[in-house]
Amino acid sequence: MLSINTQLNTAPKAKPQDESKLGFGSIFTDHMFVCDYTEGKGWHDARIVPYGPFQLDPSSAVLHYSQTIFEGMKCYRRKDGELQLFRPKDNFARMNRSAQRMGMPQLDTETFLEGLLRLLRLEKDWVPHTPGTSLYIRPTLIATDAKLGVHASHKYLFYIILSPVGAYYPGGLAPNDIYVEDEYVRAVRGGIGETKAGANYAASLLAGMHAEKKGFVQVLWLDGVEQRYIEEVGSMNILFVYGNKVVTPKLSGSILPGITRDSVLKLAKHLGYEVAEERMDIHEVLEDIQSGKLTESFGSGTAAVISPVKTFSYKDKVYQVGNGGIGPVAQQLYDTLTGIQYGTVEDTLGWITSV
Repeated sequence: MLSINTQLNTAPKAKPQDESKLGFGSIFTDHMFVCDYTEGKGWHDARIVPYGPFQLDPSSAVLHYSQTIFEGMKCYRRKDGELQLFRPKDNFARMNRSAQRMGMPQLDTETFLEGLLRLLRLEKDWVPHTPGTSLYIRPTLIATDAKLGVHASHKYLFYIILSPVGAYYPGGLAPNDIYVEDEYVRAVRGGIGETKAGANYAASLLAGMHAEKKGFVQVLWLDGVEQRYIEEVGSMNILFVYGNKVVTPKLSGSILPGITRDSVLKLAKHLGYEVAEERMDIHEVLEDIQSGKLTESFGSGTAAVISPVKTFSYKDKVYQVGNGGIGPVAQQLYDTLTGIQYGTVEDTLGWITSV
């Protein structure tokens, strides 16, 4: 493991006083973790420094060829005041898979996890106390070669920034209306859809803008070849409930393997539900909604945790799921999962790392 140097911020910011107005991702703590990579030298100069801008050359590879990946995780404050993380090693493992696909170096996970823990201990007072709030963690890797030309960079910058956050959706667990995208595609098998790369999110922005103008919170993406098979929602994986059975689209190479998705599937099985990963035809799913065979649907992701779906809109027709409210399965999974994350429910699955 690399040694980690610390430079304290001599001008700390005032911390938020009203935790009901935190929003998501707009406030940042006083420090960040940073580490450099140079081909032939490897990772070096691991450090915790005051939060602030980076100086990048205008020709930096990340600005031209989108060689950038990131992760999202959270630090939770327990009722006793102690702090804990939820499956951080799995986030770093997924980031390494993203790095491999994007032609980027493998992370020094031992150093970076230790750097994260030290950063969190330094910024512990930034972790909010109000139920439902947390400290969002954004590890990021960018290419920094100062040279034009389509090639993998030889230099990289890894960093972690922290942001105290409230609920991702202002409505909390209020069910959302989802627009099924039937014109644009996000990813195809063999591409980078299964990575948490910046380019994936850039490809989704225009459709998201159009959906928002129509009054929808999120876009449901279909496969990039036939535009028939369900993949994922813009910032979440998607799951469906058929009575006692929880079903989600099978990972195909173009769907992000969400940590929360995996947690929901394992937790649902642990709670006694039947669990399945299947190729799901949008037309069949909509027919099942109309017939009442499909009883619930919800998204899953680090930011929102569980996000119930009220309606799907496809080709100008609206399909309401169940009675339009949050279903009992989604509610139980949300209560249990967040209970584990905040320490009010026993972690029998070995997911928690104490800070």
